[in-house]
Amino acid sequence: MPAQERSAAVVAQYPDELRLEVERYLEQLRFSQEPATDGLHEAMRYSLLAGGKRIRPVLALATARAIGWQPAQVMPLAAALELIHTYSLIHDDLPAMDDDDLRRGRPTCHVRYGEDVAILAGDGLYAEAFNLVLSRQEGEPRNIIAAARELAAATGVTGMVGGQYLDIAEAAPPGPDGLRRLHELKTGRLIGASVDCVLLLAGTPEPATIAYRSFAAELGVLFQIVDDILDVTGNQTALGKAPHSDERLGKRTYVSEFGLERARELAAESHHNARAALEQAAPDGAARELEQVTDFVYTRSS
Repeated sequence: MPAQERSAAVVAQYPDELRLEVERYLEQLRFSQEPATDGLHEAMRYSLLAGGKRIRPVLALATARAIGWQPAQVMPLAAALELIHTYSLIHDDLPAMDDDDLRRGRPTCHVRYGEDVAILAGDGLYAEAFNLVLSRQEGEPRNIIAAARELAAATGVTGMVGGQYLDIAEAAPPGPDGLRRLHELKTGRLIGASVDCVLLLAGTPEPATIAYRSFAAELGVLFQIVDDILDVTGNQTALGKAPHSDERLGKRTYVSEFGLERARELAAESHHNARAALEQAAPDGAARELEQVTDFVYTRSS
């Protein structure tokens, strides 16, 4: 079946109940302890509360439900994932990086508050993410530490930041494997951590995590392929930012490497692989919300 037909055959329903739980939790977070830092607090919340589907924290809550936990049990961890994601967006948008003026339909943090404050807002969100996990997340201490360690690894040089370096330094090896490795680090590791950290927090035995980890890794790849496609086919209103930014910056993408039609085929293959891994991890529809997120990532238009 052609990729376009497969995409049309998927009915994507997003677990908005979980997204709303995340929104309520993020809204009540406060970072400033004294009036002198209120300006920084405002900049942090400006970007954090800008909306979006909250895919990473929703993945965490959906994973909790799939393994028999209540979503509220992992909410501090889920919120930490969104704080880190927001920090990465703030820094990505800076003139020294992608130089974007719009994010989620409004001025980026550095346009609104200046580059200096935007850098500090990103730094602050990253630090407060670990403060959330270490001070508010309940669970066995060794499991909390394991989850925090994975979160640090997924966002550091062996993860998101390392992937960003491969991107800006054009240091990824040539060919499909190099492109996949770049995006496994830059995008995939944090998406994977949204699942992996919950499994670590729950102390899930290793054999039971293999299929979940395969699912999470494939979902990260799928997200990036679709993101690359949307950068070419989307419009500013739908995306909330200027399209064709990858082309403007000369970045390696699945579209630049394979062409638009092949990128769509790769997205369909990746979606199939992610769903297959999820079925192995949680057979008989035990992970309905994870299925919904996977289908949404595949069919999203923004």
